[in-house]
Amino acid sequence: MIYMNNNLLISYRNITLSVGEHIYLNKTHDSGLSFSLLTINETIAISSDNTTETAIVLLNGSGIIDYHDKKISYFRNNWINENPHVIHISSNDSVTIHSNDITRFAIIRTNNPLSFQGKIYTPNEISVEHRGKDILDNTCYRLVRQAFDKNNATYSNLVIGEVMAFPGKWSSYPPHHHKQPELYYYEFSPSYGYGHGELGEDVYKIYHQDLLVIDQNRDHSQVAAPGYNMYYLWAIRHLPNNPYSGFEYTAHHGDLVKKRR
Repeated sequence: MIYMNNNLLISYRNITLSVGEHIYLNKTHDSGLSFSLLTINETIAISSDNTTETAIVLLNGSGIIDYHDKKISYFRNNWINENPHVIHISSNDSVTIHSNDITRFAIIRTNNPLSFQGKIYTPNEISVEHRGKDILDNTCYRLVRQAFDKNNATYSNLVIGEVMAFPGKWSSYPPHHHKQPELYYYEFSPSYGYGHGELGEDVYKIYHQDLLVIDQNRDHSQVAAPGYNMYYLWAIRHLPNNPYSGFEYTAHHGDLVKKRR
């Protein structure tokens, strides 16, 4: 079931999800992206068909990733202080994941028939930027994590990353836009927290396990309510002959940052 309020999907808002895969979008959606949450407590194999690449982001849990001739242990207690493992596989490929306990992943897919060597990004390979630090009185200071883009995965049609937004702080700020479609998947700590997301002239109240679809080159920006850490996983799809290479600030608002650099 997809319960959608314009661009905000609230199908699984504030719900403790059972073991299994919980689908928000499939790749026939206008964004060209699919998104699901997977909860496991045993061993599971995840595969890509002959037209699809897949990124799998660890949200929390522990176990072993078994990929071809590699076995990699994974552990993530929380997304506040710890980077994720990210598994990236091409079309016609698969990975086996063993869990020691209840473990949660986000799965993002998009069309890409190209065959490439998959990769498991460990927490040490995730880039972390302290974006907004010492700018605008730290009101938009947040941690921006990135697993891959065209710089280190030229073969991919995806960009995958996370943002850890501190309580009461803005992120994706100043507002910006880009032509490539993007998804934001949100979680909060404590989980009953909330924030607000801007998309063009629309403002959405965001809760735990909501998904926002960013499209049509619209400006977007977010803010966490005081007292609540806000996490969002972001996934961008490269457009044919127009890959994502960065964003453009909204007129005037971007001057706030440029003047301080």
